[in-house]
Amino acid sequence: MSASERFPLHLYNSLTRSREKFEPMTPPHVGLYVCGPTVYGDPHLGHARAAITFDLVYRYLDHLGYKVRYVRNITDVGHLENELEGSGEDKIAKKARLEQLEPMEVVQFYTNRYHEGMDALNCRRPNIEPTATGHIVEQIQFVERLLENGMAYEIDGNVYFDLKAYSRSNEYGKLSGKVLEELQAGSRDTEGLDEKRNPHDFALWKKAEPGHIMRWNSPWGEGFPGWHLECSVMSTKYLGERFDIHGGGLDLQFPHHEAEIAQSKGAYGQEPANYWLHNNMVTIDGAKMSKSAGNFITLEQLFSGDHPKLEKGYHPMIVRFLMLQSHYRSKIDFSDQALQSAERGFERLMNAMKHLDELETVMKKGDGLTLADTEGKIDTEVKRYCDECYKTMSDDFNSAQTLAALFELSGKINGLYHRQIDAESLSKEAFAAMAKVFKEFVFEILGLEPIEVAEKDSISDELIQLLINLRAHARAHKDFETADRIRNELANMGILLKDEKSGKTTYSISGNS
Repeated sequence: MSASERFPLHLYNSLTRSREKFEPMTPPHVGLYVCGPTVYGDPHLGHARAAITFDLVYRYLDHLGYKVRYVRNITDVGHLENELEGSGEDKIAKKARLEQLEPMEVVQFYTNRYHEGMDALNCRRPNIEPTATGHIVEQIQFVERLLENGMAYEIDGNVYFDLKAYSRSNEYGKLSGKVLEELQAGSRDTEGLDEKRNPHDFALWKKAEPGHIMRWNSPWGEGFPGWHLECSVMSTKYLGERFDIHGGGLDLQFPHHEAEIAQSKGAYGQEPANYWLHNNMVTIDGAKMSKSAGNFITLEQLFSGDHPKLEKGYHPMIVRFLMLQSHYRSKIDFSDQALQSAERGFERLMNAMKHLDELETVMKKGDGLTLADTEGKIDTEVKRYCDECYKTMSDDFNSAQTLAALFELSGKINGLYHRQIDAESLSKEAFAAMAKVFKEFVFEILGLEPIEVAEKDSISDELIQLLINLRAHARAHKDFETADRIRNELANMGILLKDEKSGKTTYSISGNS
C-alpha cells in the first residue's frame, strides 16, 4: 500500500468546523471553485496568499491522481465599495472614472497584472477562469429562478434576496456563525437602502442610476448584477448544482460565501459545496495590511524592494516559501526579517536538492559511493520522514509540517553528500524513495523552483530592452502567451519587469538592494 493510500486526505471543513475525510462526489473527478480577484488594482500579498493556498490544494489533489476541474472567477462588475451594505460605487467603475478609462481597459490591465504576479509565484492557472460580465444572461436567469421560488423581491428596478423568507426553512449564518436576529438587532438604517424589507437583504440586481457606466438590460430595467450572485452562477454552471470544494479567503466567509449558500439553496434547494476551505489573512509587521497605515505592499514592490518596509527585493520563490512555512488556516506575518529568514531556509532546501542531484550522478557512474543492497541502519528514519511528508500534507494540506519533514530528509542528503553518513547505512531502495519524495514534494506539490540569479553584467541592458520590446510587440498583437513567457523567463533569471501606467516597462534585478 502506498503512502498516499495509508494516509488518506482529510480537510478542515469550515461549514461543519471539523476535520473530515475527503470523499469526492464522482471520483476520480473533483470540482474546485475558488473566489478570484476584483481587478481594479495591482495584485498584493492577500491575493498571493489565496492563490498559493489553492494552488497547493490543486497540485496535491492532482498528485494523488484526481482529475481536478479548477474554476476561479474574475470579478469585473458588481463589487461595490461597501460590501456589507451593498452600497457605494462599483470599484472598477470608480477606478475607470478616476483614470479616465473605459471600465474594460481597467479590467484587462489589472487582469494581466494579476496573471503576471501569480505566474511569477509559480501558481498554476485554473482550468476555467470565467468573468462576471461574461455571464450576465445566466445571472439574470438565476435571479428569475429565485423570484419564482419566493426567495427574492423587486422594488423599483432593484432585486433583493429575501432573508426572512429564506430563514423560514433554512439556517442563515451556518458558515460564518452569524445569527440573523443579532444582525437585525444591531443594524442601523442606511441611507438609500430604506426600500429593503430587511437591512441585511442583499442585492441580486442593482438598478443603474444615471451616469452609471456598466449597465445591461434586464426584466427589471437597466442595471448590473450584485457581487454575490456571480459566484453562485459560475460555480454551478461549470461544476454543477453541487460540487466538491469551495475555497476563498477568510474575509469572504461573511457576507459573500454566506450569501452564496443562501442563493444556491434558494434556487436549487441544496448547498453548493460539500467542503468549504478558507485561508487566513496576511499581516505586515503584526498589523493588518492597509494603505492608510502605510504597510500595504503589492507584489511588484515586494519583488523590486521599492517599499520603505523592505531593505531589498525578494524573489517570488522566497515569497512562496514564506507562505508555505505557515499552515493555510494560520495568520502569516510578513516582515523584512521574516523574508530574510525564509531566504536562508529556501537556500538550505535548494542546496540539498543540488547535493541530491550530484549524489544521483555519482551513483550512476559508480564512482565511490556504495549503498547497501539490504536494509541499512538509517532506512527506518528515512522512510519515516518520507511517510511524514504524505501524512502531514494529507492532514489538511499542512505545508509547514511537510517542510519540516523535508528538512529532515535534507539533513540525510547533506550527510551522505559530505560523507558524514556512511553510504552503506542506507539501502538503494530507501535512497530511491527519498529522492523521489524529496523532488516530488519540493517541485511538484509545493511548487518551488530553483532561483537562477542574474548578475547585471551577465546580460546587457540592450538585450533586456530587446526582450522588453519583443514583449510589448506581442502584447500589442494580443499574443499574451508569448508576452507572459518572456516575462516569466526573465523572472526566472532574477530580472523583474514593471509595467508603468504610462505604458513604459522598467526592470530590476531581484535580490539586489
